[in-house]
Amino acid sequence: MSSDNGDWVVKGFIDIAKNIYTISVDTKVISKIMELLIFPSICQFAEKNRLKIMLSKEQNFYPDITFVDEDDNKYAVDIKSTYRKDQKSVNGMTLGAFTGYFRDRKSKKNITFAYDEYVAHFVLGIIYSRSDNAIDEREIYQIKDLQNITSVAKDFEFFVQEKYKIALDRPGSGNTKNIGSTTSIDALKNGKGTFSELGEETFDDYWKFYLTKDMAKAAELNKSPYTNLKQYKELKNIQ
Repeated sequence: MSSDNGDWVVKGFIDIAKNIYTISVDTKVISKIMELLIFPSICQFAEKNRLKIMLSKEQNFYPDITFVDEDDNKYAVDIKSTYRKDQKSVNGMTLGAFTGYFRDRKSKKNITFAYDEYVAHFVLGIIYSRSDNAIDEREIYQIKDLQNITSVAKDFEFFVQEKYKIALDRPGSGNTKNIGSTTSIDALKNGKGTFSELGEETFDDYWKFYLTKDMAKAAELNKSPYTNLKQYKELKNIQ
């Protein structure tokens, strides 16, 4: 992923005329290229551990990768990336929907296998820093200029954690019905999110019944029964 000085080895896109176009700083673009770069390593991991690999059928399907072992146990792996805001925190990630297949665990809509067929749900996370130098996306380079092209990302760190261990008790972004992640780098790398000590059962129950304002209104409720873990604990009489 990185050169000796920590810069991303990817510099841009090349056409048949050998023109190089710099990569956008758009996180979605960067994330997709990262996925492509690490896929050979994922295949090596699967072969070494005698796992079958199944990729998501569509872009919006969960998970990105399904590993199946020799006993037909299935493991969900979602690849997520986020950039550092400072030395201790990142921009955050979304960890999949808390509606649809998450609630109807027999459903096969937008998911490779039904949710309850998986024995564990993992996140393969990539943390990076964005370049300090301005990127001119209008600039077109030649092969001879390759070393002079500024990398849009640098200083990569990787982590693998079970999803519930890095989750928060609030949605990830805007009005989307996605579970949010902790933004602490230490918590991401060491699995110290909001539900890490409470366990996956509490995480599942919390998000199965979590309602946004719109969802509560559609259910003809005055307000959501809870909007954070403190309110949830009070409702469930959890100490």
